[in-house]
Amino acid sequence: MIKANQIFVKSPRLTLRRFQMSDIPPFFSYRSHPEVAKYQSWENYQYEEAEAFVKNQLTQEPNQPGSWFQFAIALADTNQLIGDCALHTLLDEPRIVEVGFTISQDFQGKGYATEAVDALFSYIFETLEKHKVIAFSDVRNHKSIALLERLNMRREGHLLQNFMSKGQWVDEYQYAMLRAEWKKF
Repeated sequence: MIKANQIFVKSPRLTLRRFQMSDIPPFFSYRSHPEVAKYQSWENYQYEEAEAFVKNQLTQEPNQPGSWFQFAIALADTNQLIGDCALHTLLDEPRIVEVGFTISQDFQGKGYATEAVDALFSYIFETLEKHKVIAFSDVRNHKSIALLERLNMRREGHLLQNFMSKGQWVDEYQYAMLRAEWKKF
């Protein structure tokens, strides 16, 4: 059963929770910002897309093989939406998950993304008991790369022209962390 206002995990300053209809305006605001979208798969993000996305997320549950689930990242003290992070449970091997993250331009550079992804790892490894987390980053996205390395993810590969982004093939780095490695930190 889907629970409204469901919180999946907390950190000192943040909650990772289910999206709410009231999140649509701030979600649209940061998703439509050119700097936020620079290394993401979308461009020219429209309000209707944000509305449809949030409505769809209200019907989803995390950890469904083959699906993506988006967690709203909110400030713990005000419940203000500041970003989102994704969990992709692989269809062929559901013990391995892929993660992604996006933070509003107004909240970048304050450690929120690192804190959110670290909290997500806690949920993945402790609650879901997954074997491995993977992440991909455009090689030009130095902030994302720094975050993944700050969380002690291991760079496992440099994938040449691996992703079509905004009309051009881009290289990606693949990162990973095993549950056994996460427990060491």
